Amino acid sequence: MISRRHFLEKGYGLGTIALATLMKEQGLLAKPQIAGTAPTHFDTLPKPPHHGFGKAKAMISMFMQGGPSHIDLFDPKPALDKLDGKDFPGEVKYDDAAGASREVMASPWKFSKHGESGMDFSELVPHMGSIADEMTMIRSMHTGVNNHGQSIYALMNGTILGGRPTLGSWLTYGLGSENRDLPAFVALTDPRGLPVLGVDNFSNGWLPSLYQGTVIRPTEPRILNLDPPLSLKGEAQRRYLDFVGDLNQRHADGRPGENELDARIQSFELAARMQVAAKEALDISQESEATKKLYGIDQKETEDFGTRCLIARRLVERGVRFVSLFTGNQTWDNHSSIMTSLPAACRYVDKPAAALVMDLKQRGLLDSTVVHWGGEMGRLPVIQNRAGAKKGDRAKVGRDHNTYGFSMWVAGGGFKKGHVHGATDEFGHYAVDKVVNHYDYHATLLHLFGLDPKELSFVRNGVPQHLVENPEARVVEELLA
Repeated sequence: MISRRHFLEKGYGLGTIALATLMKEQGLLAKPQIAGTAPTHFDTLPKPPHHGFGKAKAMISMFMQGGPSHIDLFDPKPALDKLDGKDFPGEVKYDDAAGASREVMASPWKFSKHGESGMDFSELVPHMGSIADEMTMIRSMHTGVNNHGQSIYALMNGTILGGRPTLGSWLTYGLGSENRDLPAFVALTDPRGLPVLGVDNFSNGWLPSLYQGTVIRPTEPRILNLDPPLSLKGEAQRRYLDFVGDLNQRHADGRPGENELDARIQSFELAARMQVAAKEALDISQESEATKKLYGIDQKETEDFGTRCLIARRLVERGVRFVSLFTGNQTWDNHSSIMTSLPAACRYVDKPAAALVMDLKQRGLLDSTVVHWGGEMGRLPVIQNRAGAKKGDRAKVGRDHNTYGFSMWVAGGGFKKGHVHGATDEFGHYAVDKVVNHYDYHATLLHLFGLDPKELSFVRNGVPQHLVENPEARVVEELLA
């Protein structure tokens, strides 16, 4: 191993290294790699999209794990009011047959129209109603795999199986990031615990580990081990990192084609750069009191989710490509006691979610940022788990899973404003009009980012792999502005 002095004497000084790094980041050393091709080197440098349509540059996904009840929040069904307490007149696809019933339960919450679009919202989500004219409400979502795990996989990685890259990993693989000092893909987890499937929700699957989601914890310290020990601060740490970097590079040079090794080295280098950048991005004390109040950070019920929504905005503002926000395990899985558990879940997210959209808009970021709100399923129009209670007593009843027709909303990034798309049947059980399958949703998102679902691929064991594998997948043009 040559000495540092000999290395610098040979003309490879720090100025030369810095210049080469800057030229590479600006795409001046060689033609930029086209998104989704088969590279021999993996990184998160910005990459051009496949086509020029792409309006979206970043995405924030608020994932409501458990299955928000669409017929109690976004999809009013007057037919259920007429049938309340009676037997359901059609076929019901239960997940939990043991706790099932055929007794219809109308929504106990009132709906009203909001905005110039006249979009319907339940009284449980008044703040979301206030941004009706900024969103597209998709009422015809469908995965058709009626349990949490399979439906989560469908929406996260495009199939019902685990071990595959999630949407955030595909986008960062295809497009890279605009910020070299922060992770391209970030997961903001809930203090009440990880959702069902845990880290699979932000897994890189078999893509290089460089593209996995970086967890930012819900409490301080939000990123573990970010500060070096006192004995290594300053120049001592710089010398140590230079030495380790030399060792890593020599090790990698002797093992060409080991992409995982290359990705790991880059992850270590990113960790060093994050010591300053991450602290600044996560420090919401720099925000005005008015902004904090907008997100509900001044209120106990919304403080946590509001803080994470504000951090998400600060991250995309600084060039992070994809941010996932999660609620706790089964928060929305209202099999029982829906009369109390659903309002509590709504209070936790309603104000912060609406604030995120409003804040992005006022900062000029909404047009280029996709905001998503939704879970892996909705709920059935019939009662579950009466558990011996008398008919008419609904204090402890709930609703079972429904993946055959449910709602979620999107805003910004090229989606229509003030638009309702598709419909479920008169009972809210099955999507019957303008159905959007999970693979259609993914194809549409990729299109908004300027990516072709067929071209965005990764060769694994000699076979090209894609996020969108279903040949029937389509870009849902009706959703686009």
